[in-house]
Amino acid sequence: MTAVARIAPSPPPVAELMALAHSRAPDDRERLLLGVLSLCEAAPVGAGLTPVLEDIFLTLARQAERDMRQILSNRLADVDWAPRALVNMLALDEIEIARPVIAASPLLKDEALIRLLLEASLDHQVEVARRPRLSGRVTDVIIDRGEPATLTALAGNSTADVSVEGMRRLVEHSRRVAALRLPLTRHPRMTEALATQMYLWVGAALRQAIGDRFEIDEARLARAVEEAVHEVIPGNPRVPGEATPVSAERDEMERRLVDKLHASGQLRAGFLVRAAREKRLALFRHSLATLGGFTVDEVDAAMAHETAEPLYYACAAVGIDRAVFPALLHELRQMNGGRPGQSGGDVWNRGVLSPASALRAFRALITGPRIQAV
Repeated sequence: MTAVARIAPSPPPVAELMALAHSRAPDDRERLLLGVLSLCEAAPVGAGLTPVLEDIFLTLARQAERDMRQILSNRLADVDWAPRALVNMLALDEIEIARPVIAASPLLKDEALIRLLLEASLDHQVEVARRPRLSGRVTDVIIDRGEPATLTALAGNSTADVSVEGMRRLVEHSRRVAALRLPLTRHPRMTEALATQMYLWVGAALRQAIGDRFEIDEARLARAVEEAVHEVIPGNPRVPGEATPVSAERDEMERRLVDKLHASGQLRAGFLVRAAREKRLALFRHSLATLGGFTVDEVDAAMAHETAEPLYYACAAVGIDRAVFPALLHELRQMNGGRPGQSGGDVWNRGVLSPASALRAFRALITGPRIQAV
């Protein structure tokens, strides 16, 4: 018979509890604990435990087996009369036992929740982040710690008290923590300004979700991102449809942006296509160099070449599909004075290259004797 089946529907007589108290048998200790629990539950609303009863209750709970501690956690999860020390003890127990009290106990105050964040397992921390109506004090600790799983749980907790600054920091964390992005796009405290910041490093599906929620189109979001970057490092204003003028200051800004995206794992081949479409030649150059492990001088040599062959190999080496390359080349030639040149034919029609083969062909064309791509 399980411990659950032994739960008494009503408090046992005091005489029975006294007899159980004198027994050392494990089953009797469990029956005594359940009897005391039933006695407490039957007390008038608002009636607290006497110090003696509280001590007995806590002592028995500490000696209880796992299944009994699970029963206690479930039955004490939302009461306000339980010994606070017992609730704190259950909250630090293994996660299946701790989960009910972490989620609901009114006796777990900010100090206890912060202790769980600092001392307990990652599973406990995630449960704290999911707790309804978390205070701003606790959410700040979660954001300060920067643990991806806990941040993601917090982002999905729409009842938590997250400040404007806290939301800004969550969005910043989403640069490196991809799991944060979807819950943040749905968060009730997400603003259009913060969504615009996220736009640069999310995928196409989330860009669509952002656009649908805030009723703004992709072109407007792209322009807003551009303006936000200019606020950090001022540059020449961009004229729609024209290449961005590349000053030394702007070139450095684009390089730093690429470094940040690369460090956070967000730099992808698709970003090169986007940079070209937005007429950001410097951003394209630095992105291609970083993704391919090239120097910027090598990329510039490919961009100035008499044919598009070295540029095609460089793009193929970083994963750009050959079907995409002609449109990309068209955008780049518009920004780069018609270079790379038109001679040499359409090399991308010669067959599919592996990234490794494309890299060898690029190196041969730019830094050594020309070889046939394999």
